[in-house]
Amino acid sequence: MRINLTSVLVDDQAKALDFYTDVLGFEKKTDFAAGEARWLTVVSPDDPDGVELVLEPDEHPAAGPFKQALVADGIPFTSFAVDDVEAEHARLVAAGVEFTQPPTAMGPMTTAVFDDTCGNLIQIASMAAS
Repeated sequence: MRINLTSVLVDDQAKALDFYTDVLGFEKKTDFAAGEARWLTVVSPDDPDGVELVLEPDEHPAAGPFKQALVADGIPFTSFAVDDVEAEHARLVAAGVEFTQPPTAMGPMTTAVFDDTCGNLIQIASMAAS
């Protein structure tokens, strides 16, 4: 068993695609009509055949309150691995990304949390070299 898809709930798929590709650096993998929405996925350019992130419309009635509660409590919806949180934080701040938590050491891990502009907080994390 392996993970091949995971989702992030977004308030606007076109805006999410722009942010996740142009700002974060993911690449569009799949994009086709799926009813009123799109089946829209992005992947890491380092692993184009790896796990796909579905930019999932947040139209279900439970999605809004769920996302709002997580943001209100400062809880990231998901986490992405990066080689160097400090460097990625600097790159994203320069691109206009708003962080709710600056790079913070937590034992062997460093994390930071940003607003994805689509209603979610997203964490980036890296492990200290051992």
